[in-house]
Amino acid sequence: MENKSCCFSGHRIIAKKDYEKIFNLTKNKIEFLIKENNVKYFKVGGAKGFDIIASLSIIELKKVYEDIELILILPCKNQDVKWSKKDKELYNIVLENANEIIYISEEYTRSCMLERNDKLLENSNYCICYLREKTVKGGTLYTFNRAKKLNIKIFNIINYL
Repeated sequence: MENKSCCFSGHRIIAKKDYEKIFNLTKNKIEFLIKENNVKYFKVGGAKGFDIIASLSIIELKKVYEDIELILILPCKNQDVKWSKKDKELYNIVLENANEIIYISEEYTRSCMLERNDKLLENSNYCICYLREKTVKGGTLYTFNRAKKLNIKIFNIINYL
């Protein structure tokens, strides 16, 4: 059976009151994809918020499903330069536990974020996202709409809250 891949996209700001619920829902959906759909490769963009939640969920599940892989597709090497100390600590945990890290660019460019989003979708069978209903612009909406056009199966965590 062919191993499949899943990418992630979501908002950077997550309400503290929703964090644990979003983490558990994301972890459960990942585990479902592992068990029911033979998903092995999980591609994450490394942004704050939902991407970190997704990455930490994968890291936790790697303790049980040792053959799954966390693949980071990052926009640039210094994306965390203006992040808080806490966000940098979580990011470093993610970096240390990644099976592979791919950088779109050495430094930030105007296009590196969208190029990262396109690369996440490339060869993905599934997309787990956290997209609020009234979102009218941004990378998550762009990725969601591109996934739909590419006929990638989408699971929006907001629908399970």
